[in-house]
Amino acid sequence: MAETRQWRLASRPTGEPTRDNFELVTVDRPEPGPGEVLVRTLYQSVDPYMRGRMRDAESYAEPWDVGDPMQAAIVGEVLESNHDRFEAGDVVTGNLLWAEHAVADGDELRPVDPDRGPVSTALGVLGMPGVTGYFGMLDVADPSPGDTVVVSAAAGAVGSVAGQLARLSGARVVGTAGSDEKCDWLTGDLGFDDAINYKEVDDLGQAMAEACPDGVDAYFDNVGGPITDAVWRLLNVDARVAVCGQISIYNATDVPTGPRKLAKLIETRAHVEGFLVGDYDDRWDVALDRLSTFVADNDLRYRHHVVDGFENAPDAFLGLFEGENIGKQLVQVAELDTR
Repeated sequence: MAETRQWRLASRPTGEPTRDNFELVTVDRPEPGPGEVLVRTLYQSVDPYMRGRMRDAESYAEPWDVGDPMQAAIVGEVLESNHDRFEAGDVVTGNLLWAEHAVADGDELRPVDPDRGPVSTALGVLGMPGVTGYFGMLDVADPSPGDTVVVSAAAGAVGSVAGQLARLSGARVVGTAGSDEKCDWLTGDLGFDDAINYKEVDDLGQAMAEACPDGVDAYFDNVGGPITDAVWRLLNVDARVAVCGQISIYNATDVPTGPRKLAKLIETRAHVEGFLVGDYDDRWDVALDRLSTFVADNDLRYRHHVVDGFENAPDAFLGLFEGENIGKQLVQVAELDTR
């Protein structure tokens, strides 16, 4: 019987995960049942939210059990299909296992149109990160022409899309990132008005105030922590805060309390809203159509940081917390057979 490899959660990390928390195993390649599809993984996504699934704690994403295969968004090629919407050779995307091959319910897969761009974009600008940035920025942060919008982790897959959409809405956009190279990409290729390398400034609060002399009208928050503290004091009346992620505390064993911040909301009547991209499932295709148009017109740019080889998937995931990626972090598992 044919075999395949998959990654399993070997143990629950304390603090920052390590390679020891992952186990690579070889198993029999699964066969699709009625209504199912066998998929060969081409690209696998790694995302910060996966850190929460490594904990034995209640969250919006169900935790993985120790010893079980992990899950990820993938783009793959259909090898066998028992579903009437798909046939061998189709390219699909969905949440499958960290595996070279996996079986999925065909109703839970989306087709990928290679004519829209490289199939890997279905895990980035034309996938979950892009749709997250789309709804978080346009529905929750809701920028208007002339607004000042701040995006944290702006050189990541979600933040880079969110910031460009704010710019396309006529706002003045300030991003934060962790290197000069990332900041140069934001202000050069992506058209941000300013970018702050938070690792290099002596006084983050002062740097943020200088970048936002008229205050902050909308904030797309991917990180929390000191960056959010610096933005908070600059919120204008009726400001909107879209809380997408809090990566600064994902590996914390004790979550810091910090200064009390809610009084600022009384003063400004600001609106703070957390959101999940799953809340917008019924409008997913609308977002993809608009994002595809922006990409085709070169109004929306993107980058991929591709780690080659399925055996290196844990390293790609751990690299997220080191800030090594610009744009979307991906693992290339195999190449699409175009014969």
